[in-house]
Amino acid sequence: MQVAQAETYNEEEFSAEPLKKRHDRAMAEDYYKTLGVPRNAPQADILKAYRDLARKNHPDMNPDDPKAKKKFQEIQSAFDVLNNPEKREMYDRYGSSFETVGQGAPQGGRGPGAGGGFGTSGFSTEDIDFSEMFGDGGGGGGPAGLGDIFSHFRRAAGGRGGAKRRASDVESEVTIPFNTSILGGEVQLGLQRPNGQTETIVVKVPPGIDDGKKIRLRGQGEKATARGTPGDLLLTVRVAPHPVFSRKGNDLSVRLPVTLGEAVGGASVDVPAPSGMLSLQIPPGTSSGKKLRIKGQGIGLKNGTRGDLFVEIQIVLPAGLSDAERDSIREIDQRHPSNPRQNLRW
Repeated sequence: MQVAQAETYNEEEFSAEPLKKRHDRAMAEDYYKTLGVPRNAPQADILKAYRDLARKNHPDMNPDDPKAKKKFQEIQSAFDVLNNPEKREMYDRYGSSFETVGQGAPQGGRGPGAGGGFGTSGFSTEDIDFSEMFGDGGGGGGPAGLGDIFSHFRRAAGGRGGAKRRASDVESEVTIPFNTSILGGEVQLGLQRPNGQTETIVVKVPPGIDDGKKIRLRGQGEKATARGTPGDLLLTVRVAPHPVFSRKGNDLSVRLPVTLGEAVGGASVDVPAPSGMLSLQIPPGTSSGKKLRIKGQGIGLKNGTRGDLFVEIQIVLPAGLSDAERDSIREIDQRHPSNPRQNLRW
């Protein structure tokens, strides 16, 4: 595969062609149109468009199309410029001949992507995960010959200017206890490497991490080659449920069982919290389902503040009530008629 070369001019053409005419002709080569993106497209959209088009128009994917190679070179040439912020800015001002226009004279015809290498184009093999585009490329995941092609890319990138190829990241999941997610701590993770060996690593969990968040462990991903750097390990955190505590944002909630006497007459009861045991005053006549808030006893934040702890009262009737005791409760209930379900609707 060859890197597409931008249009260049020798001295004779440069002296014979007016600058404005040359600029207008260069602008006709619309790199944005080649990639199918608007001129204000963010870099992420440009990269996505390039990946899709390169996969679709690669010559090895279209062996019967004689125009595929030229189309692929045009796509590569457009991406080499638009993926480089400085070259993109110059292209927006002067068109595809921006290097010649900016210098006032040609410099050996080295336009965007010229020279067959990636050192001057703003593009490297680190920008594109070829395994996402064509499979593993040589491991049976893509068209024949792609493995050799992309190996050549990596060798070229490593040989020109000493660029290093970064190994791939590895993704995994780790389940941590609810308490560890609130207070932080350490968990051990067994990671199986491609060679079959299992490596145990210790993961430091920051306090307050929520379910679904990711932890990046630098250098713990795919091992590096001789001229490369190792990838990272990306861990998705899964928080195991707690039997009585739950979390909403930075607030915690807990279901607190109380006796009938404590609910009726009021009482001081102990409540566990991340900071330790708390003493909570239950107001007299508290009904089951009532929520009491303890400020500043939730999840700690980086700015030093904390969420709140919400305590939901759950009245637990005593076991083994006698018939006489049940009659007494019914008698009390009859003396204080109410409809606790008046707001209960579908």
